[in-house]
Amino acid sequence: MPSAAGSGTPRVGVLSLQGDFACHRAALEALGVEAIRVSLPEHLEGLEAVVMPGGESTAMLRLCESTGLRGPLERFVRERPALGTCAGLILLARGADLLPASTLDVLDVDVARNAYGRQIDSFSEAIVWRDDAEPLDGVFIRAPRITRVGKGVEVVATRSSGEAVGVRAGFTVGLGFHPELTQDLRVHRWFLAEVVGLRVPAPPVRSRLGAGSERS
Repeated sequence: MPSAAGSGTPRVGVLSLQGDFACHRAALEALGVEAIRVSLPEHLEGLEAVVMPGGESTAMLRLCESTGLRGPLERFVRERPALGTCAGLILLARGADLLPASTLDVLDVDVARNAYGRQIDSFSEAIVWRDDAEPLDGVFIRAPRITRVGKGVEVVATRSSGEAVGVRAGFTVGLGFHPELTQDLRVHRWFLAEVVGLRVPAPPVRSRLGAGSERS
């Protein structure tokens, strides 16, 4: 499957320092993309885009610093497409509370960490996804709440109440829920096709993956 930039299989990185990176890799591979684990600066070379998964945002920031990945990752997401889910959204956001270091500040939104409650309060509900008639199954695990959406940031996913749970600004996308934990590959396919600009097939049906212990 050729990429928009040339021949060969597209390579998309998945930040793999901590958290729910395996399910994102499975979703990307189901769509014909070579999913590359990113844990060191050199792993970013030659990638079309990067996915930043759920996990513990504090641990991710500390590991980015200790591995030397912070600077290269920040430069990458300012120049290339990025999809952040849950903790990944926190890292991409402009503002977030109670973090040991600053965010990457590439997405003009503010978020409140763990705003929907503790692990025991995790839930799943139907999400309105862009203009699709069929809702998404939104899985929320100690999820961040988007408290401010900046000018020029598009809301791409909402709860039934109208609360924003997914946003896009240019080639940067942030989601408060976990699309990788469901059988529905529409989000990953949309990101690859519409945001990254790759040619990808229609998403196959994929068995639901079990929700882990992701924390934002």
